[in-house]
Amino acid sequence: MASQVNQQVAAPGAGLNARTADPDVPKSPKQGQGRIGNWIATGLLILFAALWFLPLAWAVATALKPEAETTDIPVKWIASKVTLEAFQSVLNAGNLPRWYFNSALTSLAITVITVLLGSLAAFGFSRARFRGRNVLFWFVLAGIMVPGQILIVPLFTQMQAFRMVDTYWGIILPQVASPIAVFIFKQFFDGIPRDLEEAATLDGASRLRVYWQIWMPLSRSAIAAVSIFTFVAAWNNFLWPFIVITNPDMMTLPVGLSQVQTAYGIRYAQIMASAVLGGLPLLVVFLFFQRQIVQGIAGTGIKG
Repeated sequence: MASQVNQQVAAPGAGLNARTADPDVPKSPKQGQGRIGNWIATGLLILFAALWFLPLAWAVATALKPEAETTDIPVKWIASKVTLEAFQSVLNAGNLPRWYFNSALTSLAITVITVLLGSLAAFGFSRARFRGRNVLFWFVLAGIMVPGQILIVPLFTQMQAFRMVDTYWGIILPQVASPIAVFIFKQFFDGIPRDLEEAATLDGASRLRVYWQIWMPLSRSAIAAVSIFTFVAAWNNFLWPFIVITNPDMMTLPVGLSQVQTAYGIRYAQIMASAVLGGLPLLVVFLFFQRQIVQGIAGTGIKG
């Protein structure tokens, strides 16, 4: 009797397993729709990757051509011979190591100061309670809508009054005020439980210590996102360093390379070689820190 009951109880499960393992059982419509959605997403990602990669590939291919073949019709991807003449001309025409150093120094300084100022301001907006806090925060966010070009004249006048023209500080200081950095940090700080702050305060920690020893270590993803955006923007910035710097030894890489191009006129191979040399450090940074970049963008707290 017990064996028959066991067989009857086991039979439905066995049948279910058999139906599940049977390859002839049709799949649910939801599974088919999910697979089609994955194919579409993969196709779109491949398309966007190709759209991003083709200009880079064209720049490298043009930089490796002889100058006479850059304007050939019909256009050819591969030249009759591969040459490094364009790169050699750009390297010999300017002080490239110095320009790399200037760009690296100013970009790193801008990134560090922007992270510190933006996080401190965001900590105050997120944790401090004072009259007019929301109004002041909206004024800060209004700075996102102000084009940087309209501030060039007053900023240059200010730097001239402070005698910071043709100095590193003249490049750095006008670029460290970042409303978007304040916004990103505030969104992230708002999601941190207040219990941590209250516990640290009961232990005698000051607000500055809470900010530095608790909030900042918990905000690594936000720090990574702000650092990446700020460094790339500072490295690629051409207009402000071009205006505030006249000494060739103080020029950043984009400004210095533009002077080389102007001296040679329109030479497409050298222009593309300059673009490749200018973007190469950012590509190297991305290859080494791509995991931190993805985690930083995904975890900034902007969704909140």
